[in-house]
Amino acid sequence: MKKDFISIHDLTTYEFHEIMDLTKRMKKNPSKFRKVLRDKILAMIFQKPSLRTRMTFEVGMLQLGGEAVYLAPSDIQMGSREGVRDIGKNMERWVDGIMIRTFGHNIILELAESTKVPVINALTDLFHPCQALADFFTLVEKKGSSAGLKLAYVGDGNNVCHSLMLAAARAGTKMAIATPPGYEPKPEVVEWAKEDGKETGFELKITNDPVEAVDGADAVYTDVWASMGQEAEKEARGKIFLPYQVNMELFSKAKPEAYFMHCLPAHRGEEVTDEVIDSANSIVYDQAENRLHVQKVIMMLLMGKK
Repeated sequence: MKKDFISIHDLTTYEFHEIMDLTKRMKKNPSKFRKVLRDKILAMIFQKPSLRTRMTFEVGMLQLGGEAVYLAPSDIQMGSREGVRDIGKNMERWVDGIMIRTFGHNIILELAESTKVPVINALTDLFHPCQALADFFTLVEKKGSSAGLKLAYVGDGNNVCHSLMLAAARAGTKMAIATPPGYEPKPEVVEWAKEDGKETGFELKITNDPVEAVDGADAVYTDVWASMGQEAEKEARGKIFLPYQVNMELFSKAKPEAYFMHCLPAHRGEEVTDEVIDSANSIVYDQAENRLHVQKVIMMLLMGKK
């Protein structure tokens, strides 16, 4: 029976830590895994542009001995030129796996239901699971373990925030989220996180006070205030989110050795200042690098020999 990677909520706690452990092994000894996806082909469907997602999936397939085929938004025009189900039924005849970066979460659910090959969520409006796994692997690298750490997230309760919550639940991390009123994470995702973290030591605090969230944090995370598809709201959001900018004044409320984190691309001068993102405490490029290693593990587990 084929497996997909749609959300961290779909992983067991064991599977979450298995991915962390395998990523450590693969990153340390990449040559041992050079042929695990030999003769395998990944289709990469992009309805949203990306630097990190395209590079890390395509390079990852090459490093594992496989191939990747890039499909731009204009290539297949999913949902307008051809329906999601029909695309999935065609794809399964040609490739061994499908990675999709899209808008509505219902699109990836329909695609996964319609095809016999594994589907990987490279981003939807609801979740960004590959990013969150890379983020937590980076924390494990830096701190030895993510269990018991306090992760502060400041900004929009968006797809990145949702996936970080679910990863924190599996990792046993304490998480504090600060958003403007009305921009909190979705209640159903909050409930999933609480359910997943019942036996791991997970704690969750949601507030509208960024200082409260950042106080004593081991890592401070932020994301853009207006995501792709929200361009029309950019000016209004800029005013609403200004008190949530991660500047040195706010960042200083965290522990002195705290790390700054961001999924990138960053809008410098908006959600974060140059002084913070370019500081010695910033690990944003380590996060970006680790997208490659985590995704290689995901592709190996889903597309490799059982």
